[in-house]
Amino acid sequence: MASFLEYSSISSEVRGAMCPGKLKMTDTAIVFKNEKTGKVEQINASDIDLINYQKFVGNYGLRVFMKNGLLHRFIGFTGDEQKIADFVKKNYKLDMLEKELSTRGWNWGTVHFKGSVLSFDVESKTSFEIPLNHVSQCNSGKNEVTVEFHRNDDAPVNLMEMRFHIPTAESAETDPVEAFQEQVMKQASVISATGDAIAIFREIHCLTPRGRYDIKVFQSFFQLHGKTYDFKIPTSSVLRLFLLPHKDNRQMFFVISLDPPIKQGQTRYHFLVTLFQMEEETSIELPFTDEELKEKYEDKLTKELSGPVYEVLGKIMKVINNRKMTGPGTFIGNTGTPAIGCSYKAAAGYLYPLERGFIYVHKPPVHIRFEEIASVNFARSGGSTRSFDFEIELKAGTIYTFSSIEKEEYGKLFDFISSKKLHVKNTGKDGKNNYKEDFADSDNEGEPDAYLARVKAEAKERDDDDDGSDSDESTDEDFNPNQQESDVADEFDSNVESTSEDSDEDGGGSGSDDGAKKKEKKKEKKEKKERKERKEKKERKEKKPKKSKTGGPKRPATAFMMWLNASRETIKKDNPGISVTEIAKKGGEMWKEMKDKSEWEGKAAKAKEEYAEALAAYKASGGGGSDDEGGKGKAAKRKKEVSTPKKSSASPMKGSGFKSKEYISGDDSSSSDDENKDTKKAKKGSGDEKEKKSDKKKSKKSDSEAESEASGSGSEEEEDAAGSD
Repeated sequence: MASFLEYSSISSEVRGAMCPGKLKMTDTAIVFKNEKTGKVEQINASDIDLINYQKFVGNYGLRVFMKNGLLHRFIGFTGDEQKIADFVKKNYKLDMLEKELSTRGWNWGTVHFKGSVLSFDVESKTSFEIPLNHVSQCNSGKNEVTVEFHRNDDAPVNLMEMRFHIPTAESAETDPVEAFQEQVMKQASVISATGDAIAIFREIHCLTPRGRYDIKVFQSFFQLHGKTYDFKIPTSSVLRLFLLPHKDNRQMFFVISLDPPIKQGQTRYHFLVTLFQMEEETSIELPFTDEELKEKYEDKLTKELSGPVYEVLGKIMKVINNRKMTGPGTFIGNTGTPAIGCSYKAAAGYLYPLERGFIYVHKPPVHIRFEEIASVNFARSGGSTRSFDFEIELKAGTIYTFSSIEKEEYGKLFDFISSKKLHVKNTGKDGKNNYKEDFADSDNEGEPDAYLARVKAEAKERDDDDDGSDSDESTDEDFNPNQQESDVADEFDSNVESTSEDSDEDGGGSGSDDGAKKKEKKKEKKEKKERKERKEKKERKEKKPKKSKTGGPKRPATAFMMWLNASRETIKKDNPGISVTEIAKKGGEMWKEMKDKSEWEGKAAKAKEEYAEALAAYKASGGGGSDDEGGKGKAAKRKKEVSTPKKSSASPMKGSGFKSKEYISGDDSSSSDDENKDTKKAKKGSGDEKEKKSDKKKSKKSDSEAESEASGSGSEEEEDAAGSD
């Protein structure tokens, strides 16, 4: 039975910074999993040359030196030195001794190079060590060597440069400064584009960082060459590769996860996102012989590669970087693709549920592993039932919210999460998925509709008012346009007369309150009457046959539309969650496959015959020349009514029709106007000017003099007419 040791709060040194994670020591290997990135690093027991433990601040650490010269350091052990030493002795056949460090604090000593580690010793004890794979550049001077280091964006403080003063001796055969520089550069992580590229891809569309770049793949790195920026990315920085189909099924995303990220100014890019057209193809020939391909890449690559650009690039990157290619999982959304359209922060993109996590592309790209997730939550998007929000809360406390997801995606996404056994916050107590109750189809009868509820409430209120008005007034009154509608006299009515309310207001006291109550009561009666008239008008309108916009009978439906209207509910029942547009599309497919259409074609033919008869009758009656013709006829009729005032044979004080102030006159003036109509037309200009002057004078007089002015207006108009004659 294999034995192992496991520690959960261990930190590993990555480019000068300590990254937390889990360490597991088995009888064959030491495995460390980075808690932040999920990257797994495995050290085989057969590759270990030396293991030491050394003191750090407050705890102990392991120093694992490899046979190839690499150094790994793990920190965070407390009180387990002897247990680990016994395990190493038993399984790795190595003695784990303590690494003694110099505490002198001197800045002069001796430099030793062992593998890829530079050791600065003082009195035969190590003062500090520098892993040379952290070195980005090494420059030499007369007696000085400057060592520059890679920047680590995760570390709060970075050591960027260190200088060594090296004394020279004339008797030395070789220059110690040059020898020091050569030793550093042998193991330094300095990227230089030497040799020919394995493959070159021109004008690749990059979404992150934005622009078009030439991608050149070399043995140990790949280069992004653009018009403004140039990036050299070592293969060790590649964490994961993703190949994701676009929602339109015509494009493909190729995503490269990077650690450390590339920098463009002050912006860091943890993901390199490229977009390819599926129909774009290429053919390249690799600069290797068959023996080299077999020896270096174990026949994973062939000398000639051809096919879609994204496929060829993905295959080369997979082999060169020795990383797995991650594609979409088993999840298929409502649209038939593994992509879910949503928004993250202020940008729209696509969320892909994978087998071991979620990834969002493209701005900004986000990758979330299932093991990082504490819980997920479904929430309504701004109170709307058309979409919902999907929230992911990590164990570290970070919350990612993906909003504006179509409600049709809810069921399949919920089932996918349940299958992955992720904790859902808003699951019911019974543990069942209640998404059908929370986000029902808005076309269902149970869906609350605020507008419909308001309309029903207003209709009920009108019905109640109409029922209550039976005791106050008759419901069988005929509509008379010439009858005075308002019980309260308007300002310019010709039949203005004082009311009891006016006299009460003049008298003051309690009479003013009674007058106000009467006015309010009459106003209510007037509103009830208007509602009743509107209701009757609506009923008359509904009884009329439907006509087209031009006034004629409505065209008949086709056989397909008749069948679709009759089969709509069946289609919705057989395809739950289908949208309105998809119903028509599905119906078209079913209609196309239907063999016997005689029933619906007969109904359509009958409807067409009825339409032809109705159209002939409509044309015989005038073809839209009636009052119901529409906009222009009605507008002309209204214009005619406004321009021609109605005459009244009754006295103006006995409730004749409404007259505006331009036509306030008595019986004598109306008869005089009829007699002198021809004369006024001949002298229209002079009469109009005097009528305007008379109107201005009358509008300036007070309400108390309105009655006397109205009674005397006839004689004044006669005098004006006589003067104009």
